[in-house]
Amino acid sequence: MEGMLLWIIVGLVVFVLFGALILVLVGLRDAGREDPLQRRLTEFAARGEIATLEEIELSQPFSERVLIPLARRFGDFVARFTPQNALQNTARRLELAGNPRGLDPTVFWASRFLLAFLMGGLFLFLFSVGLRDWSWVWKFIVILVFMVIGFYIPEMLLTSRISRRQKEIRKAMPDALDLLTICVEAGLGFDGAMAKVAEKWDNELSLAFARALKEIQLGKLRREALRDMADRIGIPEMTSFVAAVIQSEQLGVSMAKVLRIQSDQMRIRRRQRAEEEAHKAPIKMLIPLALLIFPSICIVLMTPAFIMLMQSALRNLLFGD
Repeated sequence: MEGMLLWIIVGLVVFVLFGALILVLVGLRDAGREDPLQRRLTEFAARGEIATLEEIELSQPFSERVLIPLARRFGDFVARFTPQNALQNTARRLELAGNPRGLDPTVFWASRFLLAFLMGGLFLFLFSVGLRDWSWVWKFIVILVFMVIGFYIPEMLLTSRISRRQKEIRKAMPDALDLLTICVEAGLGFDGAMAKVAEKWDNELSLAFARALKEIQLGKLRREALRDMADRIGIPEMTSFVAAVIQSEQLGVSMAKVLRIQSDQMRIRRRQRAEEEAHKAPIKMLIPLALLIFPSICIVLMTPAFIMLMQSALRNLLFGD
């Protein structure tokens, strides 16, 4: 009976690992690629060959034919049991993170469930081959705790990615506004100045500018494209910058003057933020100081005195014979 249970657990772990591998393949797949079937049709047409649809489909890689559709179906299955607000919130957070690896909300939620089952199956397997003296109550609690941890690991990674992206954009904004100001004063339009920033730099802010420019070129109004860019970044500095640009465009104020004022304000905010972090440093140092450094100092200083006390005549008075 135990051997059968062991094989069932091993099969479950293998199945979850296979599902996680499929999701990794889908997550790493570039979302901007063209349709593989359309690409095959173009290749056959260029060579002048006549092929059936079945032959064209079979000519695709195994991942395109089997793994990716299977992962999409699993993600759609998970999405049926996921509230729509949660999916929308996940889509919003993925936008704030810069759409890492072209992930969509269904695949992200599927990865959370699969990682939770993977952690639970792993510890169930460990409890089956060892630690047999533990009660089933403690085993269940440990498995449940690690399943919850596995479920929230992708969310924590996404939060960390959002924080890093916003921090990088905050750091780059004053220099980007200086370059925008120089370009506008030199005679370029605002779109041309944004194109220069996207061309000269390679960071999250330049990618955001490049995406906004593409949307403007496709026919979206500039103010709508800028507002969408601010929503995708999600920091107050970008929101105020976009509002000032839109207001100057509507009121006819000099764009160069507005950009210079915004640049000065960004530098003041960055300096204030640095000072705030510097003031927080002593408070953050209290935890390692009280838990690690202070006990070590006490041990180093008090141990010789304690040894001398134990070897002196006061030992009998304090501790007796």
